[in-house]
Amino acid sequence: MQNELRSDEFLSDAMERHGDAVYRLALCRLDSRADAEDVFQEVFLRLLRDTTDFRDAEHLKAWLLRVTVNCCNDLRRSAWFRRTAPLEAAPEAAAPMLDGHDELWQAVRALPDDLRTAVWLHYVEGYGTDEIAAMTGCRPATVRTRLHRARKRLKLELEGTDDEQPERLGTDEGYQSTR
Repeated sequence: MQNELRSDEFLSDAMERHGDAVYRLALCRLDSRADAEDVFQEVFLRLLRDTTDFRDAEHLKAWLLRVTVNCCNDLRRSAWFRRTAPLEAAPEAAAPMLDGHDELWQAVRALPDDLRTAVWLHYVEGYGTDEIAAMTGCRPATVRTRLHRARKRLKLELEGTDDEQPERLGTDEGYQSTR
């Protein structure tokens, strides 16, 4: 039973144009180079076998990123994934190489998967909330909420406790003004 496969040229072009985005998103979601490479391979195997007629390069990229999210979810749900520990943690490779922003990307990596994915797709890949909603299978309002929660957590994480201390001092019962 021979199915129609996409041409090698089409697949090579897609890998060259969008392979980095697929790999980075998988690495961002899974925190393991080996698992990200497995997902990368699975995504492009699915593309090879898929018969979708893509309107343009953006439609193809959106399809690839959606399949990447699905493959990551499938891997995380698998019994094998739940019972094994990664051989190496590769958080430094999941963040874009932006000098002076290491603390920010470390804080982004600490976010839960749903928030981290929304941040990644919006700020790194440049997608709008409607497009992210279509890729992740949720409503646009949910994406906006996730982005809001992520920004709020990042702000608290990056600003530290300096902003929180005056509120805490004012609400502590043992605190008295020195007027």
